Amino acid sequence: MCMMLQLLDCLNWRVHNEIDNILTKPIVPTDLYRAVRDSHLIGMSGYSREGLPVFAHGVGLSTYDKASVHYYVQSHIQINEYRDRIVLPTASKKYGRPITTGVKVLDMSGLKLSALNQIKTVTLISTIDDLNYPEKTHTYYIVNAPYVFSACWKVVKPLLQERTRKKIQVLSGNGRDELLKIMDYASLPHFCKREGSGSSRHSGYANDNCFSLDHPFHQQLYNYVKQKSLESEPSQPIKQGSFHVDLPEPAVEGMEIAKTIESQMHNFEKGNGVSGSLNGLKINDPDA
Repeated sequence: MCMMLQLLDCLNWRVHNEIDNILTKPIVPTDLYRAVRDSHLIGMSGYSREGLPVFAHGVGLSTYDKASVHYYVQSHIQINEYRDRIVLPTASKKYGRPITTGVKVLDMSGLKLSALNQIKTVTLISTIDDLNYPEKTHTYYIVNAPYVFSACWKVVKPLLQERTRKKIQVLSGNGRDELLKIMDYASLPHFCKREGSGSSRHSGYANDNCFSLDHPFHQQLYNYVKQKSLESEPSQPIKQGSFHVDLPEPAVEGMEIAKTIESQMHNFEKGNGVSGSLNGLKINDPDA
């Protein structure tokens, strides 16, 4: 355990010292970055009435299968840095008080048993957040949760640290009514604006779908990273390729949760007659 903690501390230092370089490495060409955005669904839809930025995550429909894991990590770190360097300071200035956290709305619609294949990638990204961006989320709101999530949540919840459990709220349906208590309609993620539960990867309106590369948030973020690149190497063309990030081992707690979800999914399939055999299905190594 001591060696693991030393390794994580070392990796934390290495990632921290790579961050400035990551901010000067936009993912190019644009089609590659669009593929990353279309398979790792995340965006910012607005602000709560208290001024906290609202980040939306399409957990159920994120596939992480259009690029290597390093591109997803690179993109995730760039979003985090843009939040900390631009979004939070801008909100603090606008609302006249320090704003250091945001809220996250996690859309579980479309969650399937095949999501097991991506648990390690998700756990890896979560580990980077824990090591480098702790305590950046005020509340997690889970919406559009299918029964398969509810079954897993019952066994995963006791494994979470108490401070994490207190931050998580599972809302009914698409959560619109509850979320409107803390934010205006315009700040709702697009998947919370529909009458019924469920969402899609594409809403049909670029300015409404905060997952889309065409959404103002992602356009501003991408332009920010490209500008940083030009400031760093003004005479050099932007080259294709990911910036290599040393990937930490997933945190012990995260791996235990992943194993529990895998076991629960198998039990769910056996006990409820879910179509499609899970025999032989394992959580994939993100570098495989």
